[in-house]
Amino acid sequence: MPRDPADTKERILRAAAAEFAERGIAGARVDRIVEAAGTGKGLVYNYFGSKEKLFDAVHNALTDETMENVPFDPANLGEYAAALYDHNQDNPAAVRLTYWFRLERGDAQLPESAVASQARKVAAVKEAQAAGIVNADIPADELLDSVLAIALGGLPEPPKPTPAARKARRQAIVQAVERIAAP
Repeated sequence: MPRDPADTKERILRAAAAEFAERGIAGARVDRIVEAAGTGKGLVYNYFGSKEKLFDAVHNALTDETMENVPFDPANLGEYAAALYDHNQDNPAAVRLTYWFRLERGDAQLPESAVASQARKVAAVKEAQAAGIVNADIPADELLDSVLAIALGGLPEPPKPTPAARKARRQAIVQAVERIAAP
């Protein structure tokens, strides 16, 4: 049976996401990734080039997935932050990968899709500020960075909050963001 390159890449990415989330780039081992993916080591290097490029591919895919699944509305930054918090609670490995990216790949360029998305969000916040919908006292990029920091909501470390604690944290996030973003 011929191998399916797309399936193989996906298995490598899933295995690598788990390995990198747990151990970062320095602690991750390609041998463990290929064992979990059920493939050969040569395919990792053939498809991705290096362990660092594999990490970047994993990080980029998770970044794109987050952008797809968390809608942005500059007129409702509190709900955006809460939706991002929910997404992070449901995907703690993505948060850990983000921290590993900052720690170990801080000099690496973010994916173009993330840079473009951030630029669109900053422009949308600026428009909302000009329309008087959002606080204009804080520069749009700084306001958005603050919203993102609040949305992390104490992640990434376990234990997972109880449903009641998660609901309370979510509400606190909405209130905090609404207060800083209020015109």
